[in-house]
Amino acid sequence: MITIVDYQMGNLRSVQKGIERVGGSARISSDPQEIAEAEKLILPGVGAFGDAMTEIRRRDLAGPIRDFIDSGKPFLGICLGLQLLFERGFEHGEHEGLGVLKGDVVRFELPSSYKVPHMGWNTVTHQTEPPLLKDISPEAHFYFVHSYYVRPTDPSVVALTCDYGGPFCAMVWRDNLFATQFHPEKSQADGLKLLSAFSSLPTGNEVTA
Repeated sequence: MITIVDYQMGNLRSVQKGIERVGGSARISSDPQEIAEAEKLILPGVGAFGDAMTEIRRRDLAGPIRDFIDSGKPFLGICLGLQLLFERGFEHGEHEGLGVLKGDVVRFELPSSYKVPHMGWNTVTHQTEPPLLKDISPEAHFYFVHSYYVRPTDPSVVALTCDYGGPFCAMVWRDNLFATQFHPEKSQADGLKLLSAFSSLPTGNEVTA
């Protein structure tokens, strides 16, 4: 059973349906105890960084999310759910994130020929080989929609990069923690392969390459 964190800022049902399409089971929950005790956890998200952190704290979910990641069990962040893992976000001011990973979340500063938000299909470049991508072609396309991107302090956590007026981090991977800037639940066959691989991970602290 995969638990999807509900803090009123994610396309929760789309993620749940994606898991169900690959044969997995998923529940949506905002209960701190259910989140802390989950077998696998997904943190989705659409919207503003500061508003999301305000809602996560209001629901007392920050601690349970961090505790879950520390437990070594499989964790997947999606879009804003990737960005919230970092120390600071700079959307409409400076806001403190979950601080699981060191680094910032910043807005694209691009020539006028590039539209912001970055929206649509794009290819990615592998920096490492996380297990969630083992059955996915290097030429795969994924669906993005975002105006901000993460800048990890530690380059070793960057699993994928994407190019939009220059390279940016499209996925991070550290041990049991996986998080994507793109939306796998909207990325058709390749996105479903990623969700299937996550669903198939062992539920203990045994995630390996």
